[in-house]
Amino acid sequence: MQRFIFGLLAASGAVVASPRKADAATLVSRQTVQEAYDYVIVGGGTAGLTVADRLTADGKTTVLVIEFGQLSNSASITAVRGGVGGMTDSSLQYSITSVPQVNLRNRTTPVMIGKVVGGSSAVNAMMTIRGTAEDYNRWGNFFSSNSSWTWNSLLPYFRRALNFVPPNADVAKSANITYDTSFWGNTSGVYAAWPSFQYPASTVLLEAFKGLPGVEFAGDSGAGKTGLYWYPTFMDPKSVTRSYARTGHYDGLNRPNYQLLTGSKVTKVVFDGTTATGVAFVPATGSTGANPTIVKANKEVIIAAGAIHSPQVLQLSGVGPKSLLDKAKIGTIVDLPGVGQNFQDHTILSASFSFRSLNLKPSTDDLYSNRTFSNWATTLWNTNKTGPYSIATGNAAAWLSFPVISPRAAEIASSLTAQNHSLYLPADTHPTVAAGYTAQMKALASALLSNGTAFYNLVMSGGSSSGMLIDLHPLSRGTVNIDPANLNREPLVDYRVLSNPLDPLIMADILRYTRKYHLDNPLTKSYGATEFAPGREVTTDKQFADYLVESINPSYFHPVGTCAMMPRDLGGVVDEELRVYGTKGLRVVDASVMSTIVGANTCQTTYAVAEKVSTLLCETEGGRLTFSGGGFDQGGVCGGVKGWFVMPDVGVRLRCQVQKKYTTGFENGMISWSIGGKESALDSFWQFIYRGRCCASNANRICELPASPYTQS
Repeated sequence: MQRFIFGLLAASGAVVASPRKADAATLVSRQTVQEAYDYVIVGGGTAGLTVADRLTADGKTTVLVIEFGQLSNSASITAVRGGVGGMTDSSLQYSITSVPQVNLRNRTTPVMIGKVVGGSSAVNAMMTIRGTAEDYNRWGNFFSSNSSWTWNSLLPYFRRALNFVPPNADVAKSANITYDTSFWGNTSGVYAAWPSFQYPASTVLLEAFKGLPGVEFAGDSGAGKTGLYWYPTFMDPKSVTRSYARTGHYDGLNRPNYQLLTGSKVTKVVFDGTTATGVAFVPATGSTGANPTIVKANKEVIIAAGAIHSPQVLQLSGVGPKSLLDKAKIGTIVDLPGVGQNFQDHTILSASFSFRSLNLKPSTDDLYSNRTFSNWATTLWNTNKTGPYSIATGNAAAWLSFPVISPRAAEIASSLTAQNHSLYLPADTHPTVAAGYTAQMKALASALLSNGTAFYNLVMSGGSSSGMLIDLHPLSRGTVNIDPANLNREPLVDYRVLSNPLDPLIMADILRYTRKYHLDNPLTKSYGATEFAPGREVTTDKQFADYLVESINPSYFHPVGTCAMMPRDLGGVVDEELRVYGTKGLRVVDASVMSTIVGANTCQTTYAVAEKVSTLLCETEGGRLTFSGGGFDQGGVCGGVKGWFVMPDVGVRLRCQVQKKYTTGFENGMISWSIGGKESALDSFWQFIYRGRCCASNANRICELPASPYTQS
């Protein structure tokens, strides 16, 4: 773990930024919290704050967010340079260590998740990546071919989730950065932006992949394809600081109906039968058995505590595997075997190569070896926050399919299909969970043969050394469960890394391909590559397997899957609307619902999931829409849209209300509008919206209405 973090620090350095002033207009204490809210959200992280923002935008719906961590303006969060400040600040992380990993000779590993308002979006590496189309289609396919969880159905929510700011034209031209704004939105408070500088080595080494067969540029990191591409950073382009859930979905909103309670731990969901009616919470330092405060949820409880703590909250509430609850002496509300199972993360592979003859200047090495360059970089940053110190963890990477990197893709896929999959799960795994694992392995067997799913990820470092190397789709599954002997301790996190015997073979081929890229590539041979690890003497599957045991990290800090969105008979915990099976008034909205991990960093996907469910909730509320502000926005009030509709003869702000529940595109909806208090149903207005698809997708344009017969009163 330390080797990984300090490797990133060595590549990009560290910086101290001025802390941003907190806006705590909606902050409440345990003493001032209300007795009841429409919605109570457990967890003020990436998903929780997003949902809270969307639900409260009407000024009426009341929401309480309960967060274990505190509001923090630490430079460890805000600083862009290096992108890993939050990973090295223990005050912003939970103190959780995995159980000993049997297949790593009982090594343990830190479980890194954010303990602060903003959650892991406040401490991640700021890499703005989404998965391929196949990653999201796979989720829906576990239900039916008509599922709403597909790439096409999620794309509007990816657009809604982020405000894309293109790179500087000169930087884009010099670095060969390509992008396509049609895959992005421009209205969210969470920004996807670009540094004002790129190292030439990033471009050269990314394009060097073209020397190997089957590798292509994807055109844009948001296109849902495998290949080579540049990707943006979670960064506010004006302040050049981290852009995350707090800055995008809490700061400056100042809504009395949106309240945040920090430093508090939810001990359980309160039920009336199987209907969630509220939550019990204690101070963060309190015990599970302490005298709790109860707050009611008039409509729903939404658990958004992440893949480590969401299953913990459910299990402590009596929702989970009955056998585990019995051991913990917790009464069973719903016997739901999948809670805490299906745990997944990306695996970090250790590989070290260096290009001795890559004489491209400047490089990341110059920040430490060239005083003139480092002084220049410091001056630029101090003057206007530009230059090399505006880079987080880089912006260029390869995301390649398994057939591209491995000559034995068909052989491994066939072996995966033929496995008795239950042999590689814990002995007490429930049959439904085992059935779900089999369904996943069959889907991943197809993915191993497809050019549309990325298994391989190499991030360019911008210097002479190789970057991060990731296995994007490990086959092994772990668990996150409460400790029956001590309910006050953190969950027992078991990655069960390498439990599926095909994982070492896949990882061996990932390492072999990386060696091929560096040493047997016509476009890199002249750079004098040297392999330090695993070493040229490592050639057989057995040798690679031995090396993996000593070197891999089972976590890239992307925990998912422990409250999986799958059919209940496949071990699922939530349905397609993220409602917890067997309950009423209870949902889970965070990375834990991902049935299979996406081949990308998980933050952007978590935002999109939260946006989609916010829209589902708002449709239930009646679909309030507001048109206001500058520019067109699909992501408006409570699942609607907002933006200027340019009306030459009126020029007034419009407030609109959907009269009945709408579907995508509003085919079944009727729009009414109000000018000066006069309400009218306008077919022309409706037809404009329908034809222009302004409400169905983010068109990224100002919408011009035809001349109105109405005048302002």
